[in-house]
Amino acid sequence: MTDNNKTSGTDKDTSAPASPTGKETPSSSKQSGKPSATDKSAAKSTPADTPASDKNAATPPPANQEKKGGNKLSVVAIVLVIALGGGLYYHGHQQSQQLTANISALTDEISSLKSALADSEKQSQEAVKKAVQDTQVLIEQQDTTIQSLQSALADVKGRRPNDWLLAEADYLVNQAARKLWLEHDVLTATTLMQNADQRIAELNDPSLTPIRQAMAKDIQQLKAVKRIDRDGIVLRLNSLQQEVDKLPLANAIMPEAEEVAPQQVSGNVDDWQQNLKASLSDFVGQFITYRKREGDVVPLLTPAQTFYLQENLKAKLDQAVTSVYRENGRLYAESLKTAKDWAERFYNQDADITKSFIATLTNLSQQTIEVSYPEALESQALISDMLADRLRRDLAPLQTGENNQ
Repeated sequence: MTDNNKTSGTDKDTSAPASPTGKETPSSSKQSGKPSATDKSAAKSTPADTPASDKNAATPPPANQEKKGGNKLSVVAIVLVIALGGGLYYHGHQQSQQLTANISALTDEISSLKSALADSEKQSQEAVKKAVQDTQVLIEQQDTTIQSLQSALADVKGRRPNDWLLAEADYLVNQAARKLWLEHDVLTATTLMQNADQRIAELNDPSLTPIRQAMAKDIQQLKAVKRIDRDGIVLRLNSLQQEVDKLPLANAIMPEAEEVAPQQVSGNVDDWQQNLKASLSDFVGQFITYRKREGDVVPLLTPAQTFYLQENLKAKLDQAVTSVYRENGRLYAESLKTAKDWAERFYNQDADITKSFIATLTNLSQQTIEVSYPEALESQALISDMLADRLRRDLAPLQTGENNQ
């Protein structure tokens, strides 16, 4: 403030314009001649020993300058207040928007939580309801089972012990059917049917007479089935396999030579050329013989070919063994026929072992391995129905959870 006032005082003194005529203005003459009232007041307030320069420096600024400075400060203060108010308002507005967004998000989250809670509560109620229903179904099933078991126990207590012979007979008939159709064991099936007939005979029940009649018919059909000695056929085929390595191979087979009549020498002199050829041919024939043969010559087999022949012949016999157990008559006949053809072609037919081998193959090829079995046992259905009527008539069928639902 002191510098500004000094500057303003100096500017006041220097800013007075000079007169165009070189004369001083009345104000300037007054300043140079007589002091003004302002100067007097300044002189009175200034100490006597203060220098003149200090008096000018300590002179206060004019009133209008102070007014201008105060107006500027007021404007600056007002601008700052307005800016500060605008900033506070903007900051408050931003906070308000953020708070509103947070409240909206929390409201949505609360709504979703309420919805999830309602769904969970609904699912829990449904699960509890279903569990209660399942429990009731299980209780009903257990009650039904207990009642059925009690009824069965009461029926078993009142039933005669001989009634179990009927169940044993039913088991024997079922086993006979399995032996017949799965294993083709007719002998065992017949024995089981006879044992089942004995069990029914021990009951001495006239109501079972139709069952015994059906069983007698089934037993007669089983006895009429042709018996095949499969084990015997298989053993003979295995013995032939062991003899394959002992069979002697045949030599090279050549077709028969054509018979050529010897040429005769005639007594006619005119035939001297033919007589000469005949003489030469007879003379050469004593050293070289030429015969003409028509047909294919079967050469001797190499060791490798002999080995392959023996293994293939054994494989055909193995195939025949498999056909016996499977009762495949067509494959059985084809296997033996191929084995017989190979034996007649590649082995020595004059050897006794080869003749015996071929004769056995011929005999086996005439065997029948296919058998016609009964399609069903009449007594099986009858005895099963009777058993269900006697032993299970009081057993109520158990209801499962799926049927109840």
